[in-house]
Amino acid sequence: MAAIDCAYSVAGEGPPLFLIHGIGARRATFARLVEGLQDRFTCISYDLRGHGESPQPAGRFGLDDLVDDLEALRAKLGIERAHFAGHSLGGMIGPAYTRRYPDRVRSLGLWSTAAFRSEEDSAKVRAVVQAMREKGIGPVLDTLTARWFTDAFVAARPDVIAWRKQQVVDTPAEVFLNVFDIYAETEMAPWLHKIHTSAQVLTGALDGGCNPRLNGLIAGAMPGAELVILPELKHAIFIEATEQVLPHVRRFLLAREQAE
Repeated sequence: MAAIDCAYSVAGEGPPLFLIHGIGARRATFARLVEGLQDRFTCISYDLRGHGESPQPAGRFGLDDLVDDLEALRAKLGIERAHFAGHSLGGMIGPAYTRRYPDRVRSLGLWSTAAFRSEEDSAKVRAVVQAMREKGIGPVLDTLTARWFTDAFVAARPDVIAWRKQQVVDTPAEVFLNVFDIYAETEMAPWLHKIHTSAQVLTGALDGGCNPRLNGLIAGAMPGAELVILPELKHAIFIEATEQVLPHVRRFLLAREQAE
C-alpha cells in the first residue's frame, strides 16, 4: 500500500520534532505544546491518514502503513534526523518508526501509550472496540471521554469535551475502528529492548489503559529511557494539562540537544 501524503503544520525554528497524535484526534492536539517549544524546536505536527485534513485511505491499513506515512513526510520535508514523539497510538507509531529507521531518530517520546499488556488488559481494549462495532461509535463516546479526561475537567470544560467528541464523529467510522484495532492489537514488548535511542516514557497516574504499571515496564525495557508519571491526570494530557507536560518534555529535549 502506498504512503499517504498527510496534511501537516510546521512551526518554530531549531532542531526538528515530529509530533504524532492518537486515535480519532488531530494535529491540533499539540497546539499548546508547540507554543511552548517553538522557540527552540521546529515542530512538525500532522494528521494521520483518514484524520482531519489528510486523505482517506483505500481499505484497511496497519501500523507499518502509518510508519510509511511518517517516513514519506520526513522525506518530503528533507529532514535527515529529528526528534519523534507520539501520544497514545502515536506512542506506538514513533517506536515502530525508530525500529525501522534508527539512524533518523535523535530521541523518542512515548506519551500515554501501552505495551506489556496482560491478557486482561488486552481483553478490556478489545471489548471497547467490539462495543463500538456492535452499538456504533456514538453511544460509546461518553465512556471514552470518561477514560480520557478527569471528572473535574469534564465538569469545568464541556466545550473542550464536545470539541474532542466532534473530532471522533468527524473521523470516518471505518478509519476510527481501524486505528483502534491497531492500538488494541499492537504489542511492542517483543522488540522494545532493541531500541537504544534516548526516550521519554510519560503517562498520567490515573490513565486506565496506559497506566503507570505498563509505562514502568516500557521504560524498564528500553536502555535509554526515563519515566515520568504525571499526578492526577488521565489520558488526554495535552488537551487537559499541557502546562504540566511541557516542562518535562522541554527539559528532556534540551538535554538531548546538549548531549549531542
